[in-house]
Amino acid sequence: MEYLGWIALTLGIIVGIVALMALGWRNRLRRQADVPAPPDAPADPGPVLYEAEGQYVATTTAADWLDRIAVHGLGLRGNAVTAVHPDGVVITRTGARTVFIPRADLVSVQLASGMTGKFVEKEGLVVITWRLGPGRVDTGFRTRHPASKAQLVAAVAALVPAEPTPRTPPKPEGREQL
Repeated sequence: MEYLGWIALTLGIIVGIVALMALGWRNRLRRQADVPAPPDAPADPGPVLYEAEGQYVATTTAADWLDRIAVHGLGLRGNAVTAVHPDGVVITRTGARTVFIPRADLVSVQLASGMTGKFVEKEGLVVITWRLGPGRVDTGFRTRHPASKAQLVAAVAALVPAEPTPRTPPKPEGREQL
C-alpha cells in the first residue's frame, strides 16, 4: 500500500512535466505565428546535383541555435533526404512536410557541432542559413555517412548567390594613373 502512494506521486509528477512541456510548445507556436511557411517545392526543381541521406535536425532562428522554429513543422526532427537542385535545396522528410529552400534565398552553408538539442562531433552537422520571409533561419542536417558532409556543403555552396561586388569607377581615358 505504501508503494502505491509513491507510484501515484511519481506518475503525477511525470504528467505535470509533460503538461508543462505541451504548454510551452503551444506558447512557442503562438509566438511564432508570424513566421511564414517555407515555399512549396516546385514540381520539377531540375536535375539532382547531389543527394544525401540523413537526419533533419531542426530549423532555428539564424545564429540562435536554441530558438527552434516550431511552426509549419520546422521544429520536428526526423529522417530525411537532402537533394541539391539548380533551383534550390529540397529536404524530403519522413512523416513531415518537405522543406524547400529556393536558390535565391540561400545565404550560406557551414559545418557545426550542434544545434537545438542535437550535439555531435566537431563539424558533424551541415547548417544552411537562408531567408524565410523577412528573417533568416538556420536549418541543420546530419548526413548518414560522414563522407557526404563535405560534398553536400560544396554542392549547396555552389548555389549560394555571390554577394554583389562594389563597382570601381572607370579610369579616365587618355590619362595615366600615378
